[in-house]
Amino acid sequence: MDIPVLDWQRFATGSDVDGFVRDLGAACRDTGFFLISGHGIPEELIAEVFAKGDAFFALPMVEKSRIDIRKNPHNRGWACQGSEALDEKSGLMDQKEAFNVGYDLDAQDPRVLAGEPFRGVNVWPDLPGFRDTMLDYYDAVLDLGVALHRAFEMDLDLPEGYFPPHFTEPMATLRILSYPAAPDGDGIGAGAHSDYGSVTLLMTDGVAGLQVKPRGGDWMDVPHVPGAFVVNIGDCLMRWSNDIYISTPHRVLPPKTARRSIAFFLDPNPDSLLEALPGTGEAKYPTMTGAEYLRSRLMATYAMEDNS
Repeated sequence: MDIPVLDWQRFATGSDVDGFVRDLGAACRDTGFFLISGHGIPEELIAEVFAKGDAFFALPMVEKSRIDIRKNPHNRGWACQGSEALDEKSGLMDQKEAFNVGYDLDAQDPRVLAGEPFRGVNVWPDLPGFRDTMLDYYDAVLDLGVALHRAFEMDLDLPEGYFPPHFTEPMATLRILSYPAAPDGDGIGAGAHSDYGSVTLLMTDGVAGLQVKPRGGDWMDVPHVPGAFVVNIGDCLMRWSNDIYISTPHRVLPPKTARRSIAFFLDPNPDSLLEALPGTGEAKYPTMTGAEYLRSRLMATYAMEDNS
């Protein structure tokens, strides 16, 4: 099976909207993976995110541990190497570090003060320019992800404007990832899993390791196209589409040289109702809110510490 490379400009400029939507829909039903080129996010911004991520992961552990994600009920902060096991069946702990940034809110925001789920403040390392760079990138990729849902609307024959109200203040997470070199190939970089959200937009540094396992097929390498996003359907959108779109297992093998990536997980608003989309038939899943669904998935990945 092929993982297609789709030029976003075909849709964004209106030069080939129908063709783009047709190709997108086929990919969403086939492997659930595709690449997006021509997205317009500046190369300089992407490079700066990689650089700031390198600076963070180079900090002493005592500095990073102050913002440990296991102490944060809102899925923000640093995940140390060996703190996650995405493949629950294998028992192998993921050999990676990560740093999570969520939807940015002020500490005095009423939702923060009320303790609403996934409505906390971001935590930041003491690094010059780190916060501004991450938030600039967050906003740019959020805009792209929401725009991509316009194409999903067309493919799924939904009313125009169906999705945007669900992504006005989303539970989107920017995650910077660092995989240490494993020249002997021991362990696993990231265990086999499917993503939780609606879609994931991933930028990689070109080091091999990402693989996908199509239904009925064997593990296959995801191609690297410089500057292009690897995009995959998450479990939330698969559930939303009543299994018309598919969320496919993927993994990261232990890289022979150090590997870095920048993932953007686009989840809907916390109070969005996840119910079968209009025209997709009898619902296969019970209705729940976006926050309920995300929390159920995160609890299987982290052993959350008591933060009281």
